[in-house]
Amino acid sequence: MTVSTLKKKTSKKASPKKEEPISKLRIRVKAYEYKILDISVKQIIDTAMRHDAKVVGPVPLPTEIKKYTVNRSPFVYKNSREQFEMRVHRRVIDIINPSPKIMESLTNLSLPSGVSIDVKIM
Repeated sequence: MTVSTLKKKTSKKASPKKEEPISKLRIRVKAYEYKILDISVKQIIDTAMRHDAKVVGPVPLPTEIKKYTVNRSPFVYKNSREQFEMRVHRRVIDIINPSPKIMESLTNLSLPSGVSIDVKIM
């Protein structure tokens, strides 16, 4: 090996990077009505932005549709059926490196009825 190839191989050392462990607060919001869902998501994001948090989202997830078919009449008109469906709209919001103030303000937040929230710390 020559001196020039040794210099090339030794110059590829990785520079030490200082990486902070990133904690993430993942909020999953569900509701049957999308208007109420969007209002509550906006309320959550406004609360997080008030405390200078980095927010990713809201990311819309696929709408879950449950369909039910029922007989209209049990006896004579047996072939007549009626169909119903329930739609569950979902959104995901990520808050990067949340502070204790953000956590406290989100727990004290009052949201409309019909909205369910799941919070995970990742």
